[in-house]
Amino acid sequence: MGDDAGRRDERPSHRVWLSAFRLALLPVTNREYAAFLQATGHEPPRFWLDARFNAQDQPVVGVSWFDAVDYCAWLSDVTGRRWRLPTEAEREKAARGGLATTYPWGDDAGEAGGRFPQEAPRAAGASSPNGYGLHDMAYNVHEWCSDWYDPGYYRRSPQRDPQGPASGTRRASRGGAWRHQIKVSRSASRSSLDSAFRYNDYGFRVATDADP
Repeated sequence: MGDDAGRRDERPSHRVWLSAFRLALLPVTNREYAAFLQATGHEPPRFWLDARFNAQDQPVVGVSWFDAVDYCAWLSDVTGRRWRLPTEAEREKAARGGLATTYPWGDDAGEAGGRFPQEAPRAAGASSPNGYGLHDMAYNVHEWCSDWYDPGYYRRSPQRDPQGPASGTRRASRGGAWRHQIKVSRSASRSSLDSAFRYNDYGFRVATDADP
C-alpha cells in the first residue's frame, strides 16, 4: 500500500494484510440511488435535476459521505446483508487488480496520458475492467471511503485491516474524477473531502465482508 515515489501522504509504502471482502463492480448509479430515494424519502443529491449528471446509467454524484452511509444502511436492510463503504486499504487493493503497477491496468497512463475533455461522468462501466473485474477504479468520479483522512497515517497504521485514524476533519476518497485535467489516478493516490460536502465529481461504491 502506498507509493514511495508518490506524494507525501502516500509514504511510506508498506505491506498490509486485509481480511477477504467483496466490492461492487461499479459505483452506485442514479438508477440504483433512485430506488433508495423512493423507498426512504431521503433528500435527493445536489445535482439530481441537472441533465449533465442524472442519466440513469451515470454514477450518482452530489452525495455527501453521510448520504453514502445512509444508502449502505438502507441496502443492508433490503438485502439482509451488511453493506458499507470500503476502507482506503480495501479500495487501493481493489484498484490494483492484483498488479504491482502504477495504474489498475499497468504503468502507462493510457488514453492521451490521462488528458481528455469531459463535461460530466461517463456511464458507469464504460472503462475496461481491471484484473478483479472492477470498472472505473481510476477515473470518472471520486469515491468515498469509510476512513477519516490523515496525511501522516501511513507512518503508524496497523499492518492488519487498517481502518484509518479514530477521528479527523475530512473523509478519505479514492479514484480520479471527470473534472480533473488529468483524469486517471494512480492506484496509490489519496484524496479527501469534508464529510458534508456534495460535489459533482463525488460518488461511491459499496463493499461487504466476504462470505464465511
